[in-house]
Amino acid sequence: MRYRNFALIAALAIAAPVIAQQDAALPGAKDPARVTAGTYTVDPHHTLVSWKVNHFGFNDYFGLFGDATGTLTIDPAKLAEAKVDITIPVSKVTTASAGLTAHLLKPAEAGKTADFFGANPADARFVSKRVSPRGTRAVITGDLTLNGVTRPVTLEAEFTGAGANPMSKKQTVGFAATTRINRSEFNVGYAVPMVSDAVDLTITVAFEKN
Repeated sequence: MRYRNFALIAALAIAAPVIAQQDAALPGAKDPARVTAGTYTVDPHHTLVSWKVNHFGFNDYFGLFGDATGTLTIDPAKLAEAKVDITIPVSKVTTASAGLTAHLLKPAEAGKTADFFGANPADARFVSKRVSPRGTRAVITGDLTLNGVTRPVTLEAEFTGAGANPMSKKQTVGFAATTRINRSEFNVGYAVPMVSDAVDLTITVAFEKN
C-alpha cells in the first residue's frame, strides 16, 4: 500500500509540470490581466446556451440554442460598468430528438396557443442592467425577453479565459454562466408540472474584440 501511494505521488509530481506546460501553450488562459478594454462581439460558432428540464420525474432532458449574436463592453479597471447584450435565435433550438425539436416549433392549432415556442418564434434577448464583480466571478442582473415576455434574470457568471485567437487573430475573452427561470412566466407552460416549470440554463460564450 505504501509503495502504491509513493508511486501515485511520484506520478503526479512528474505529470504536474507537463500539464502546466500544456496549459501555458494554450492561446487562452484564466488570467484577468489578458483582458483589454473595449467592445467585443459574440463568436457565434463557439457560443452555446443549454437548457435542462425534468421529464415526468424520471430524468433530466437537455437541449441547445446556438448562433447567438451580441456585444460585450468591458474595461478591466471598471468591471461594474461592463455591459452585455445577447440575442438568441429560438427558431434554431435543437435537441437529440427530431420529433421533440419539431414539437418545440410546432405551429399553434386554430384558436389555441402553441405548446412551446410555435412556428417562427421571435429571438430571445438578454440585456444586462447591473454587474457586481467578485474576483473572476460576477453576478449579472438584467432583462430576458423570451416569447414576447420580458422579466428580470440573474446570471452567476465566471471568467474562463482570455488571449489571442490563433485562427481569427482577434483578442478573445470567454465566460460561463448559469441561471434558472420558470418557463411558465414566459408563457411556455405546456405540460407543467409533468415537465418541470424550472429550466436550468448554462451558457458558454466567447467574445472577440472589434
